[in-house]
Amino acid sequence: MKILVLEDDESLRAVLKKRLAASGFTVESAENGEEGLAFLDAGGFDVVISDIMMPVMSGLEFLSAVRAQKRDIPVILLTALDGSGDVVKGLDMGADDYIVKPFEFSELLARIRLVTRRSAGVRENLLTAGDLTLDLAGRTASRGGEEIALSAREFDLLTLLVRNKNIVLSRERICDSLYGTEDGVESNTIDVYIRYLRKKIDEGHAEKLIHTVRGVGYTVKA
Repeated sequence: MKILVLEDDESLRAVLKKRLAASGFTVESAENGEEGLAFLDAGGFDVVISDIMMPVMSGLEFLSAVRAQKRDIPVILLTALDGSGDVVKGLDMGADDYIVKPFEFSELLARIRLVTRRSAGVRENLLTAGDLTLDLAGRTASRGGEEIALSAREFDLLTLLVRNKNIVLSRERICDSLYGTEDGVESNTIDVYIRYLRKKIDEGHAEKLIHTVRGVGYTVKA
């Protein structure tokens, strides 16, 4: 698998290139989006990992150009802790995922696996986790063949969790994905919807799909 890393911080760029190569990937790197587009023109890349804040051409400008060219290559954004607004904009523009600096390298590897699974065909109308199935076109959910009635917000939250199954999502990340910059969202709103989903999805089943990781967030394990 061939990965393109766009990062203007020379030391971080070198570390990412070295560790990704040690993990078995073929890696090219550049310090801005303009150089990144030139690399993409050469072809053969499977994933792009792009910082948002870069000189000459930012990560968001790069992403906009990539999607305008109808390229469907997965793009993972790197962002600072205070970059939630840029993240929301990036996701709306077609980014596939994001990760907040500083991050564990193992989490980056997990996100690479996630977006490559999607690009290989997981982005279909059906998502699954164990015996749970989500029909994205019909916005319906079923477990063990029995349909489950969900509100619009419950379905959106469950879809987010299933898309990221086996990856722990923080409350903050869930809020960013579901609400964006919307005001008035209480800190316990996500907890409330998780309780609703547990009652509808897991109650009566020996295998529990929705799990809490204390102090971190929530995940669907399957």
